[in-house]
Amino acid sequence: MKFQSLFYLHKSDRKVIFILLLFIICCLGLIIFVGNQTTETSDVKNDSVSNRKSTSFSHKEQLPEVVTPEGRHLFPFDPNTATAEELQKLGLAPYQVRNIIKYRSKGGVYRSPMDFARLYGLTRKQYRELEPYITIGDDYEPASTLASVQSYIAQKEADKQAAHAAYEAYKAQNTYKPNKGYDRDTLRYPVKLKVGEHINLAIADTTQLKKVPGIGSGWARAIVNYGKRLGGYVVVGQLQEIEGFPEEALPYFSVVNPHTEKINLNTATLPQLRKHPYMNFYQARAICDYRRLKGKLTNLSQLHLLKDFTPETIERLRPYVAF
Repeated sequence: MKFQSLFYLHKSDRKVIFILLLFIICCLGLIIFVGNQTTETSDVKNDSVSNRKSTSFSHKEQLPEVVTPEGRHLFPFDPNTATAEELQKLGLAPYQVRNIIKYRSKGGVYRSPMDFARLYGLTRKQYRELEPYITIGDDYEPASTLASVQSYIAQKEADKQAAHAAYEAYKAQNTYKPNKGYDRDTLRYPVKLKVGEHINLAIADTTQLKKVPGIGSGWARAIVNYGKRLGGYVVVGQLQEIEGFPEEALPYFSVVNPHTEKINLNTATLPQLRKHPYMNFYQARAICDYRRLKGKLTNLSQLHLLKDFTPETIERLRPYVAF
C-alpha cells in the first residue's frame, strides 16, 4: 500500500516536477547548441589561419623575443628589410650579413623562408631556429598572388580556349580540299629530294639547295657562302668543314665537273692569301717571305720546304692555287 502511494502525487507536486523537467531539457538543449556553435567557430578560425599560412608569409603569428643560451636574440624579422645590426643579433656571421646586404643591393628578394635557407653558410640548426621568426612583408610577395592578377590570368586562359574552340569549329566547317589544278608554292615550300637523287654542289644555288632534306634557308646560305670562300667545291666532304653541318644531308650531294677560282701564289697579297679557308696567317706570311727571298714559286712541291705546310695542307690547296 505504501509502495503504491509513491505513484500518486498531489496535483501541485506534479506541476512542480513537470516544470523542473522542462527546465532541465531546455538547459541540455542550450548546452548542446552552444557547444556546436563554438566548435564550428573554432573550425572556421583554424581553417582561415591554415589558409593564410599556406598562401602568405606576411601574417605569421608574432613570436616573443627569445635569447638562446649561446646569446643569440631570436625575434620576428624580414630578411628583405632587416638592418645589419638586427641580422648580427640573430647570430649570423659577418660574411653572411654582407652577402644578404649585397644580394638585396643587386635587386634580390626573399619571397619565402625557403629562399633565405639558400644563404651561404647557413646550417640546418640555424635555419630551424630562425624559420619561425622569418616574416616576409606583403610588398615582397609575388604579384601573381594578387586576386586581380589571378582573375586576369584565368580570363586570358578562358579567352584562349574559346578562341581555339572557335578555330577548330571553323576548320571543321570550312575544310579546304584542293582541286586538280592546285599548284604548290615551290619557292616557299620546295619539294624535297627523294632517296637516290642528288644536287650538284658545283653549280647549285640556294633555291636548289633547299630541296635537300634537312636543308633550309640558313644552311643553304651557309653552303653558298663557304663555296665562295673556297673558290668552289671539289668534293662533297668539304661540307663537313661547315660547323654543325647535318651529316644526314650529305648523301643528297654530288660534285660534277668542278670549277674553281684559283689564287696566284706569286701575285696575291698577304691579306688575299689569308682569306682562303685553307691558309692561316703564318702560312700566308711564309709564302710572301719565300717570294721575297728566293723568287717566284713554280710548283706546289716548293711549299714542302716551308715548315708551316704539311703534305695534307698542300693537297687541300692544290685545286685552288696557280703560278
